[in-house]
Amino acid sequence: MNAPSLDVRTITSAEHLDFLRTATAKGGSASFLQTPAWGEVKGEWRRESIGWFDGNTLAGAALVLYRQLPKVKRFLAYLPEGPVIDWTSDHLSDWLAPMTRHLAGKGAFGVRMGPPVVTRRWTADAVKKGIADDSVRTLGDVPPAERSQVGASVVSQLRELGWRPQSVEGGFAAGQPQFNFQIPLAGRTEDDVLKGMNQQWRRNIKKAAKEGVTVTRVDADDLERELPAFWELYRHTAERDHFTPRPLSYFQTMFAALRAEEPDRIVLYTARHEGDLVAATILVRVGGHTWYSYGASSTEKREVRGSNAAQWAMISDSLGSGADVYDLRGITDTLDPDDPHVGLIQFKVGTGGEAVEYAGEWDLPLNSLIYKAFDLYMKRRG
Repeated sequence: MNAPSLDVRTITSAEHLDFLRTATAKGGSASFLQTPAWGEVKGEWRRESIGWFDGNTLAGAALVLYRQLPKVKRFLAYLPEGPVIDWTSDHLSDWLAPMTRHLAGKGAFGVRMGPPVVTRRWTADAVKKGIADDSVRTLGDVPPAERSQVGASVVSQLRELGWRPQSVEGGFAAGQPQFNFQIPLAGRTEDDVLKGMNQQWRRNIKKAAKEGVTVTRVDADDLERELPAFWELYRHTAERDHFTPRPLSYFQTMFAALRAEEPDRIVLYTARHEGDLVAATILVRVGGHTWYSYGASSTEKREVRGSNAAQWAMISDSLGSGADVYDLRGITDTLDPDDPHVGLIQFKVGTGGEAVEYAGEWDLPLNSLIYKAFDLYMKRRG
């Protein structure tokens, strides 16, 4: 689509949400990081919803998060996993040029975005063979099952337009992961999905049921009680697995904002064994795409496989609600069996899904001097 007449301007949250609802209802896709509610979750950033207009028709939308530089009233404009535009266009400049003009007018010294465009896919079987092959170290060493022409076109056009890829070592982009693991659900039954899983996953799901693990989809009335219980388990998980936990207030804000936008946008699942909370997970949904967003598990009673039971409940509910994709989110690109990160991909590969590479995050400096200083600051901080 050639769209030289596109104009970008601020839109209301209601207009933004209506556009996403219409786009996803027609089979389109949008990340939960591009919903108006996500701007409320990221309260430390200034937020704006912007729209692309072809005449009076809203043709695209985005959530923009502005992070101010210390002591200077200039901003990095960040569009996580967005914008939601026609990425199949052979003339992306028609979409991106009016966007950058608008953002520059808002005081942005640079723009960072993450096109929601797949570039390559690998089957679970190919990934497993790669891990077992001593000559293979990364996903890039394994022939993909699919190379996306649209993805290749987007990457090529962005380079030509002066955008800079922000991928870093290990396959994680500067903000959001470039590699995800997903289970395709369209046209499949629970039996189909179970058959696609490896023996260990199927065994663990059966064992949880046999041990009497009960998984509950927490309703609104119980959320106030159950969210702190999730957070205590999540804090325990962070201590055990050596990562920095988010505060309880973050999850309270996240649930309040996303549930206000759509009642079933975000759901908490709890897995209990004989009354003890052994696992808890968070599911997010936009249109036909569902995401496993956060998870927590107890060190005690790991043998009852509460985490597998919670995952299976979320997958089953995703199938039941007509979702096309169940997204287990980020993985690194390592297939080296000696790398500590390989355990994560092995866990996710067991679901029988596919590894998916996105175009990654890209930066466009609008003020080269300020952007250089920002880039240097980020590298020193990292």
